[in-house]
Amino acid sequence: MFAGFMHATTHEMDLKKNMQNLLQGQWNRPFRVGLTRDFLNPDGSLGFGDIGLDLLDGTDGVEWEFLPHSAPELCAEQIHDYDALMVLGPRVTARTFAGVERLSLVARFGVGYDNIDVDACTQCGVALTITPEGVRRPVAASVLTLLLALSHKLLIKDRLTREGRWSERLVHMGSGLTNRTLGIIGLGNIGREVFRLTAPLSMRHLATDPRIDPQAIADESVSLVDLDTLLRESDFVVVCCALSEETQHLLNAERLAYMKPTAYLINVARGPIVDQRALTAALLEKRIAGAGLDVFEQEPIEMDDPLLKLDNVILSPHALCWTDECFLGNGTSAIASILDVAAGRTPQHVVNAPVLDLPLFQRKLRRYTRDKE
Repeated sequence: MFAGFMHATTHEMDLKKNMQNLLQGQWNRPFRVGLTRDFLNPDGSLGFGDIGLDLLDGTDGVEWEFLPHSAPELCAEQIHDYDALMVLGPRVTARTFAGVERLSLVARFGVGYDNIDVDACTQCGVALTITPEGVRRPVAASVLTLLLALSHKLLIKDRLTREGRWSERLVHMGSGLTNRTLGIIGLGNIGREVFRLTAPLSMRHLATDPRIDPQAIADESVSLVDLDTLLRESDFVVVCCALSEETQHLLNAERLAYMKPTAYLINVARGPIVDQRALTAALLEKRIAGAGLDVFEQEPIEMDDPLLKLDNVILSPHALCWTDECFLGNGTSAIASILDVAAGRTPQHVVNAPVLDLPLFQRKLRRYTRDKE
């Protein structure tokens, strides 16, 4: 116990000294980057292939390493000696920042940030960035994959072939896409890319997004409508919005009932946006034609979940967009943010934009500029 007390006291003294150095502009340490350990396989090898780490290796004054331990939530003791973090899955909360003065950036590897306390980042003078350019094409391609597989009933026809049930081919007629209506919930980076990829298919495009000014898409072949209209008119409904308090169970039993019995639902965003129990009932009772799901309310999905027994749903373990293109794009985007901050520059794709004007964050950026002088 005495050793633990001494460790804590020494740590607190280091934090105070670091803060004094920060305020006085006396910071001569290398720019240190920590990567959460869930980037690694259990054997210690890199799980996602090339994610651009050579960019860090090739930058003078920058050191990086994987955090020594995996944890569902990062703690202050793990991160107090880093200037930037590249985060995959662990939660970053207010407790994570307790007593931490050095950290300037949390670079989220991906675009979802429901595992990050954005307000806590801002209050501690820490910028939070995401990687929209890395996921835009891979996730949009995942939507296209599910769209084509559902419309052609690929999964069912694969099963017919494997089980020698060729005589049932006529029972499972697919749906052509020409003049069908594609509705996207959330017209952001990925939603717009889906419309670009599907443009040659001659589909009608609908979208709903309360943040979008209709004038901003006046030159695009997209009609902005309210959510209920989109659900009633679409043959394919794609969920591309972020998870928030407002979008939790956005598609509940009442709204799912608006969909056509011939319509399909695709979700590549976050599982809790859809009431999974209500969706399962709609699929089981054939009130909608089918679904393609890359995300679930609980992940991993329980092996006794009734969704797994349905033949009108295609399931993927929150990994359909996982390609070499996706991981290299996410990595290089996150690392670009890290290197911007290391050079004293404002990074791109900042989620908590108000942090950029805070004196604390500005002082942190200036210390890196002074280090280069």
